[in-house]
Amino acid sequence: MARDDRTLLEAWRGGDRDAGGELFDRHYPAVSRFFRGKVEGAATELTQRTFLACLESRDAFRGDASFRTYLFTIARHELYRHLRARRRGPAVLDFAAVSLAELAPTPSQLIARGEEQRLLLAALRRISLEAQLVLELFYWEQQTSKQIAAILGVPHGTARSRLRAARHALEAQLGTLSRSPERLASTLDNLE
Repeated sequence: MARDDRTLLEAWRGGDRDAGGELFDRHYPAVSRFFRGKVEGAATELTQRTFLACLESRDAFRGDASFRTYLFTIARHELYRHLRARRRGPAVLDFAAVSLAELAPTPSQLIARGEEQRLLLAALRRISLEAQLVLELFYWEQQTSKQIAAILGVPHGTARSRLRAARHALEAQLGTLSRSPERLASTLDNLE
């Protein structure tokens, strides 16, 4: 029977390298996917930096949230650090207001086929980075609003509000980009 993340973490803290390897194998694909949709050229490096930071701070993890939530919190910090370092101009970035298109317009390699997928990706790239993160964590990484709150470091009610606002922002962008009402309806239906 597979061990849960907490059991693996405790074993890893106790010196069981295989337990650490199992945690890595379990979560690497999701963390890598998290970065690929935002910084394609640096996704591998940022994924490695996330796991290195996790290794260095594993004993500080108190267990207030799930290990996966803790890992995505580290990933979020690594992403923001990377984007700040890459950005020319003001050192302070408002990730609730800036979009990936403003930071680094890049062609999509993550989603290459299907009109609905391209439409969805285009709409995601036009909303704020924070809204994009909230939606990706909820829909693709199956994080609950409570877990998202922990990742973002905000109250649970705030995370729920941001999720609602992010959905509305995405729907508005989909409406702007969609050429047909049928395609828009289909894309929105598939999101749910």
